[in-house]
Amino acid sequence: MATLDDVRASCENCQKCALGATRTNLVFGVGNGEARLMFVGEAPGEQEDLTGVPFVGKAGQLLDKFLFAVDIPREDVYIANILKCRPPKNRDPLPEEEDACIGYLREQVKAIRPKIIVCLGRISAMRLIKPDFKITAEHGKWFQKGEYLMTAVYHPAALLRDPRKKEDMMEDMKEIKRKLDEGSDRT
Repeated sequence: MATLDDVRASCENCQKCALGATRTNLVFGVGNGEARLMFVGEAPGEQEDLTGVPFVGKAGQLLDKFLFAVDIPREDVYIANILKCRPPKNRDPLPEEEDACIGYLREQVKAIRPKIIVCLGRISAMRLIKPDFKITAEHGKWFQKGEYLMTAVYHPAALLRDPRKKEDMMEDMKEIKRKLDEGSDRT
C-alpha cells in the first residue's frame, strides 16, 4: 500500500489535466496521516495555491473556528481536496479535472484510513457520496460507503456568503464530534 509520501511524490509533477501547468503550488493535503477524521473540499483557492496548503484562506479560517468550537484540534484531522491544483478564478472543477485527480484522493484515503470523511460542500459530496446530492436538504445526513462513514456540511465559503447557514453548520459539526467520540469508545 502506498504511503502519503508516495502518493504526494506521484502527484508532484502531474500533468493529467491543464491545471498542472497553471498551478503555483501543488495543494496535496495537510494534517495527521493517521487521522480518524478527514475533510475533503473541491479544489484549492488562491491562498491555497500560493501556500500549497488546503483551507488557509478565509474559508479555512472559518473552518478552524468551527473545529475549535466543537473541540476538534485541526492537527488531529486531515484536510484535502478532490483537485490538487487551483482552477482559474476559483471556478467549479470540471468533470474531466475531477476524473484526472480522483485517484490521488482515493490513495490518500487508503493511506490515512479515516473512520469518518466529511465532504465540504456540494461538489465534494456529489463526487464522493452520490451524484444527485442536495447540500441544503442533505447536509449532516450520514452515509456508509464501504468502510467509511460519510457526511457533508456546507462549504465554509458558502457560509461566508450566507451567514444564516452557520447555525446548521454548528449543529452538523457537533454531530461529527459526537460520532468521532462514539468511534473512539470502540477502539
